[in-house]
Amino acid sequence: MGSAPNPQTAPIGITSPPGGGRWRRNAPRTSVFALFGVVALALLGAFVLIFATVEAERIQRSQAARTSTVLVALNGVVGATLNGETAQRGYFITYDKRYLAPYWRGQKAYETEIARVRSSLGAEATQQQTELVDEIERLGDAKWAEMGATVTLVARGEIAAAHARILSDEGQLAMDGLREAVGRLETVERARLADASHRAARTEARIVPLLSLLFAVIVCALALGLWQTVRMSRAEAAAANAEAIAEARDRADLLAKELNHRVKNLFAVILAVVKMSARGDTAAAPAVDRISKRIHALVTAHDVTQGGDGAEADSRVDLADLIGKTIAPYRSSGERCVLDGPALAIDGRHAMPLGLVLHEMVTNAVKYGAWARAGGLLEVRWQDVDGRVRLVWREESENAPPPPEGGKPEREGFGSMLMRSSARQLGGTIERRFEAAGIVIEIDFPRVG
Repeated sequence: MGSAPNPQTAPIGITSPPGGGRWRRNAPRTSVFALFGVVALALLGAFVLIFATVEAERIQRSQAARTSTVLVALNGVVGATLNGETAQRGYFITYDKRYLAPYWRGQKAYETEIARVRSSLGAEATQQQTELVDEIERLGDAKWAEMGATVTLVARGEIAAAHARILSDEGQLAMDGLREAVGRLETVERARLADASHRAARTEARIVPLLSLLFAVIVCALALGLWQTVRMSRAEAAAANAEAIAEARDRADLLAKELNHRVKNLFAVILAVVKMSARGDTAAAPAVDRISKRIHALVTAHDVTQGGDGAEADSRVDLADLIGKTIAPYRSSGERCVLDGPALAIDGRHAMPLGLVLHEMVTNAVKYGAWARAGGLLEVRWQDVDGRVRLVWREESENAPPPPEGGKPEREGFGSMLMRSSARQLGGTIERRFEAAGIVIEIDFPRVG
């Protein structure tokens, strides 16, 4: 009763080209590594950005401390020189040697502050700053040399010479030049401080949006990495279960073939029982013949839905094949028949009700319609209109019986009830028109149920 499975039949979707499985296994891992690489680069970028900001802040703080020290030292240079000048004038006016003490302290403070200016600027001093410091020291030394000469003259009692030295422009020019050089160096140092502060502020202004962008990149990368990891886990699980799936599919195919075989056997048994029931009863022979032909139509529709003997079951049915197999038992070289339409695959669930309707129509054509008289023509045309099947069954005969009054038969037979029930199963409509040349039946239903 059963049929043995074909050992050469491979499960659909299991066979793959050499190396394909390895590529599919390695591709998710490569993607994961790439995503983690993006995360690592984003973290590195964040570290570099933070380091640059901290470094800019450190430079700004260092520059601020250096500028403050330089400005204090420059003020000390000017202040010490002014104190020395005041002590010099007091000693000249009073001849009191007590004024020499602040004079010597001022000279020592001047030398200390000059050295402090140079050390504060250090190796980072620009050429302009170095030249200004040299100029300040030169002018300061000139001023202190002028004051030292005056003190020496007063100490020797040469008051007139000392007075003439004080009234000369030598000391005044040196002092004015000293103040001007100190002012220029202060301006340069403040400009460097302002530039460092500006760079630090600019770096700080960039860090917040850039860190936000880096955070978004990291979050997206982590989310993609998680998704890829889950996907890879599912792929590995599917690969691990591929053998079990293939085995289950083989069992399902074998079961489907066995079930198909048993259904055919059941149809054969039913057909035999029907024929045996009418044996010896000539009155029941016409009814048994009609029932047998309808059972045969069911067998034909079943064969079409299963793809024929030995083929695998499919969820789609070729409409042209269904029409051709239904009409074939009643067609001979003497009947004119036109079958016209494109290749259409309809839902397998439509095969059974449509096959019964086609069988009913072809038997009516043989008994009462176009093929009941010589020269009759049967036309079956179909097409796809916006996802719906439009099938037109047209019978033409020269001596066709006149159409019934009102366009409808007086009583409704089994065929009419069968068509109405099949129309509901198809989810469409079946309409009949009786014309002078013969009957026209239009069937409309969706391709996919």
